[in-house]
Amino acid sequence: MKRFLTLLLVAGCTAPALAIEYRRVDTATILYDAPSQRGNKLFVIKRGTPVELIVHLEGWAKVRDADGGLAWLETRYLGSQRAVIVTVARAQVRQTGDEAAAVVFEAEKNVVLDYLEAAPGGWVRVRHRDGQSGFVRADQVWGI
Repeated sequence: MKRFLTLLLVAGCTAPALAIEYRRVDTATILYDAPSQRGNKLFVIKRGTPVELIVHLEGWAKVRDADGGLAWLETRYLGSQRAVIVTVARAQVRQTGDEAAAVVFEAEKNVVLDYLEAAPGGWVRVRHRDGQSGFVRADQVWGI
């Protein structure tokens, strides 16, 4: 038993680290319970929604949404750009990545923002669809 646990530990330490990949949905599309148009249709996902890619399989991707739901969609509906979604009641987007910085705008829960880049200190640079941009705390959004 001890040898088995040692092998598991060594295998875990030498396995390559897998990066989490997030994308946004480019076009509103149907989500399925299987990687086929013959699968059960679950619901329609809105354009711009951020998703986490779990698996790629011959033109299909299994994705997770901010609520943790899993479903399949055709990969042609995924964009290369990333987005984040606000997970708190009201997120303050600031001029710089600092709590003392001026608030540029506030975004309510479930508002989707363009992901621009990660910033030091637990901040993310984002842009609203109306063009305003700034920094939001990373713990107030999902998709990074």
